[in-house]
Amino acid sequence: MTNFILIAVCILSGILVKRYKALPPDSFKAVNAWLINIALPAVALKYLPRMQWTEELLLPLLMPFFIWTAAYFCIKGLARVHPMDKKTKAALLLTAGLGNTSFLGFPLTQAYFGDKGLPIAVFYDQATFIIISTLAIFTAVKTSNGGVFHPVTTLRKIFSFPPFIAFILAFVLPPFIDLSPALPVLDALAVTLVPLALFSVGMQLPFKGWNTDGKLIAFALSYKLVLAPLVLFLVCLFFSIKGLVAEVSILESAMAPMVTGAIIATDYELNPGLANKILGIGILVSFLTTFIWSLVIPGIG
Repeated sequence: MTNFILIAVCILSGILVKRYKALPPDSFKAVNAWLINIALPAVALKYLPRMQWTEELLLPLLMPFFIWTAAYFCIKGLARVHPMDKKTKAALLLTAGLGNTSFLGFPLTQAYFGDKGLPIAVFYDQATFIIISTLAIFTAVKTSNGGVFHPVTTLRKIFSFPPFIAFILAFVLPPFIDLSPALPVLDALAVTLVPLALFSVGMQLPFKGWNTDGKLIAFALSYKLVLAPLVLFLVCLFFSIKGLVAEVSILESAMAPMVTGAIIATDYELNPGLANKILGIGILVSFLTTFIWSLVIPGIG
């Protein structure tokens, strides 16, 4: 119960700060900078060195790629019966195809599974980051007018991303360096992730124009919050894939659309109004749908 109270308090605090302009409008960027450069790497270095690599971990690594690919084909199919321009299709893909696997995923994983679920969520989030850095950027650049995709620049972004660096170091360093003396510091830094991530989400929620684009919003959220996790659940059920890795992977697949996806849509002018509405409504609705999934997930055995 404490975790859910924390989630409510932190998100509401962000909403109120935005509503009453207690901080400058772009203050969330400073919070995000702390999360990306300090808190997320600390979480990776704290939890991942303790993990034992198993074939099960392929599930959280591969599932985000499946969700992105399936979203692409679902949107392509929708466009045949509901004609739309390329920018709208890109906005749908950047929201329905990407999950908020860290800023929302980590707090909710911790709430439903405790600290033991976080290392798996970190694995899942790294795959999501690779997609956002490659396929998502490629989609945005290709769709926008006159865009040029630079593979070298993209690779540089991936390998200079602090959480990804920490992800690699978490596996490379332990055989050579004892990280246990650093654990108290990592603990203190990692504990800031959940409240600040939720506060940032609250500050970024859009609250205007939700009464338009109803069908497209319903499509995107039906896919992201229901269909995608349902397919993963059925796959785990059919192949008897059980345990914590499968359960956390299903929950992560059910997360709301990713904030960064909507930001990319806005930056490249890919129907930003639609993208931000899907984001805002999706985050709010996802608290109910992830709770329902938390009741369904144990059904895999």
